[in-house]
Amino acid sequence: MMRMRKTSIALMVIFFVTLSATIAYLLEPSTFESWFNALYWVMTTMATVGYGDFFAKTLAGKVFTMFLYVFGIGLLSLVIGKVIESLGSIQRQRGAGTLSFRGENHIVLINWSKKAESAVEEILAYSPKSHIVIIDESSRHPLEEMHQVHFVSGDPSSDEVLTKAGIEHAQAAIIFADMRIEETSLIDGKTLLIASSIERLAPYVHTTVEVTQEKHIQNFRHVQVNEFVLSYDAISRLAVRSALHAGNSDLIHQLLSRQYGDDIYEIPAKSEWKTYGDAFTALLQLGATLLADRSDLGINRKLDQPIPAEAKLYIVSDEATYRRIAGV
Repeated sequence: MMRMRKTSIALMVIFFVTLSATIAYLLEPSTFESWFNALYWVMTTMATVGYGDFFAKTLAGKVFTMFLYVFGIGLLSLVIGKVIESLGSIQRQRGAGTLSFRGENHIVLINWSKKAESAVEEILAYSPKSHIVIIDESSRHPLEEMHQVHFVSGDPSSDEVLTKAGIEHAQAAIIFADMRIEETSLIDGKTLLIASSIERLAPYVHTTVEVTQEKHIQNFRHVQVNEFVLSYDAISRLAVRSALHAGNSDLIHQLLSRQYGDDIYEIPAKSEWKTYGDAFTALLQLGATLLADRSDLGINRKLDQPIPAEAKLYIVSDEATYRRIAGV
């Protein structure tokens, strides 16, 4: 109904301006010389600009000018008011999370928390032009000032909510454990329900889930989740290493975060690299260190072995070195 009302107002304004320009030209053809000049005069009069390069000279023309002052300016004010009202309505809907996201290749973050906020910072540090969609059951956009971050309010397991977030066109989805739920089993149960909904709607989207208990991972196998992250596993390991080896946690923090120091990057294997040793030597000369092939961190003990066709090589370097190696 509101859309129809706005369309009616727009059509009414177009009709009024067109008719007024035609009447003005018919009343004083010698003054305006062309219909377009009459249209120009009507627009400047309604907008209260009034440059004075055209003006009515006859009595009928002046009476019509007075008519434009009263009705034309009022109509234009109504249109401006509707435009401002629409912009305000869109902003309110954005803040309330009721608008659908229309983009693609974005990253969907599900269940808002401090970890999700850190993920937003990390994503934008790694790829400043990325678009992020947050799905949460809260009623207010958590990062409304960030225009690259869209918010959808509602149940993340709902098809309607996931569709609003554009899950079918997303690059990846990360499901964070909802720590607002007190029972651990229920937390992972909610995560499983959300993962199942994503798998049904968009099975090709890379899905990463946070699981609170390792024993629950087997329950996710049938929904083909791509990656699992245990909630407290990394934290406890970092705490122990920090206690036993001073400075160890700083090193790992730099590798985990895109915002500090060198980072881990995936690079394509070049045709001239026949063995891991070839790749290791060539990369070292470019200022990068070959770290792993997929999850295999022991390739420094396999330097004489050939690089398989399905290899996924990872290096440690700064961004400039990575871009030079990858040619991006």
